[in-house]
Amino acid sequence: MIRALAILLLCQLAGTVLQQGFGLPMPGPVLGFVLLVVVFLYTGGPGPALRDTAQGLLRHMGLLFVPAGAGVVGELTVLKQNAVALLIAIPVSTVLGLLVTGMLMQWFMRREGGADA
Repeated sequence: MIRALAILLLCQLAGTVLQQGFGLPMPGPVLGFVLLVVVFLYTGGPGPALRDTAQGLLRHMGLLFVPAGAGVVGELTVLKQNAVALLIAIPVSTVLGLLVTGMLMQWFMRREGGADA
């Protein structure tokens, strides 16, 4: 478990170092996740220890949202000031995300010759 956590944290650290070092417009943890996927493609996927560790983290993922929730509560005045923009941006971005996801899914299904797309 320690080795698996170290792999996850090292990928996140590497992503953050890349993001800060090159000034990339993408969060470091996202870059770390991309690095992790590249490692999985090269090695043939996660080992059983890493899989078990990741599933354990996912089971308790609700706890990871507590700091984010506290941060939102700390910024309620900013949220109130931008309420109209948020009320427009959140539904519009959700619908756009669903549309793009659906179109990509159809494209991939047609490309792979899958079920009736």
